[in-house]
Amino acid sequence: MHQTPSGLSVPGPSRRSLLRGVGGAAVLAGAGIPLLSACAGSAGAGDSKTVTLGSNASDAVPKKALADVYAAFKKQSGITIAVNTKDHNTFQEQINSYLQGTPDDVFNWFAGYRMQFFAAKKLATPIDDVWQKIGGNFPDAMKALSKGQDGKYYFVPLYTYPWALFYRKSVFQQHGYQIPTTWDKFVDLCKRMKQDGLIPIAFGDKDAWPALGTFDQINFRTNGYDFHVQLMAGKASWTDARVRKAFDHWAEILPYHQDGAVGRTWEDAAQTLVSKKAGMYLLGSFVAQQFTDKADLDDLDFFAFPEIDPSYGQDTVEAPTDGFMVSKAPKNHAGVVKFLEFLGTPEAEQIYLKSDSSVVAASSRADTSSYTALQKKAYAMISAAKHLTQYMDRDSRPDFTSTVMQPAMQTFIRDPKGVDSLLSSIERQKKTIFASS
Repeated sequence: MHQTPSGLSVPGPSRRSLLRGVGGAAVLAGAGIPLLSACAGSAGAGDSKTVTLGSNASDAVPKKALADVYAAFKKQSGITIAVNTKDHNTFQEQINSYLQGTPDDVFNWFAGYRMQFFAAKKLATPIDDVWQKIGGNFPDAMKALSKGQDGKYYFVPLYTYPWALFYRKSVFQQHGYQIPTTWDKFVDLCKRMKQDGLIPIAFGDKDAWPALGTFDQINFRTNGYDFHVQLMAGKASWTDARVRKAFDHWAEILPYHQDGAVGRTWEDAAQTLVSKKAGMYLLGSFVAQQFTDKADLDDLDFFAFPEIDPSYGQDTVEAPTDGFMVSKAPKNHAGVVKFLEFLGTPEAEQIYLKSDSSVVAASSRADTSSYTALQKKAYAMISAAKHLTQYMDRDSRPDFTSTVMQPAMQTFIRDPKGVDSLLSSIERQKKTIFASS
C-alpha cells in the first residue's frame, strides 16, 4: 500500500520499486486490456453483508495489517470485506481502466491531487456523510488532503509519514553541531561538515524519485504552500522567477550533496549515514529501515527542513498519506458508509499500526503510547503542520512527473548551470501534458 518506500523496519525490494510503478504514464492512459477487475464474479454484488475492496496492498506487512482491520470490522458489524488484492505496481498502472469499468465498492488510494484527479473525472463517490461522523478525529490539514476540488470529501486517510533531514545524534554531539532552523545556518552547517571530512548531505537518485522530494522541500520553503500546490497542479509556470529562485537555492547546496548521486540508490546513500560518513540525509522516514542495528537506530533522529523565507517559516511538511476511496457506483452503499466510518476511527488505525510500525496514524486522536521515539516525533511534526503536501508524484500528474520531472531533475543535478533552458523545456512539456485529458 506504500507508494514510495516508507517502511521504518520493513525490508524488501518491492518497497523500493513502488514509486516507479505509480509514476508511469499508464496510470492515465486508460488504454489496453485492463488487468484489474472487480472481485471474481463481482463477489457480494448487492449483498448487504459484503463490501468489495480493490487493494494495492500486495506487500506482506501492509496486507496483514489491513486484514486485521477488516477482521475487526467484521466482528463489529457482521459485514465481510471481500478483498481483491493486485500487485502494487499493476494496480497503479491500471487504475484508470479499472475505475471506468466495474470496480469494487472501495479501493486503496492516495490523498491529495491523486485523489482529486479521479474525483474530478466522476470516478469516485463523495463521502461527506462519512466525514460528518469522523471529522473530529482528524486535524485540519488532513481534512484538506481528503477533499476534492469541488470541496466535497472523497477520501478517508489511514496512515502517513514525514520527509525530513535525518542525522546521527552521536555525530552531532561529537562535532558540536546545532540543528539549523534557517537556510543560512543550514548552509553554514554543510560547510562545517565538509571541513570535518563528512559528506554533508547523503544523496542517491538512481531511481529518479528522491530528487523530487528535495525540490518539494526547497520550493515550498522558498515560495510557500499555495504556490507549490499551483505549480504541481500545472497552474503556475515553471519559468516563473520564483521557480528559478528555488533552483538557485538548490544549486547553492548541491556541492554539499554526495557526488555521483544519479548512479546511487537511496539505500546505498543511507548506508553512508549508517556508517557515519554522511552528516545528514533528506528522505522519508523509511530511511530507518536501513538501520538494522538497534543501537544505530536509537542514534537516529531528524529535523524539519530549515526556513528559507520567514513569511512561510517551516509550516509545511511533506507527508504522503494513504487511505481509501469509494468507486463511482458501489453496490453496497450502506455497508460502504459503515466501513469507512470504522476506518476513520483511532481504533482502526491502532489495529493497523500493531502490524505495521513503519508509519504513523493519520488521526489526531490515535493512541501514540506504543510509538517508537521516531514515530512519536514524526507524529508530532505532522500534527503540528499548518500545511501537508504529498510528494511531487502525488501532488501532480504521474505522467508529468515520470516522463518530464524525473529526467529533468537528474539533468539539473548533472548540470545546474543549464537551469533556464531546462525550465523552459519543462514548461513546454507541461502545457502539452496538462492540456490532455
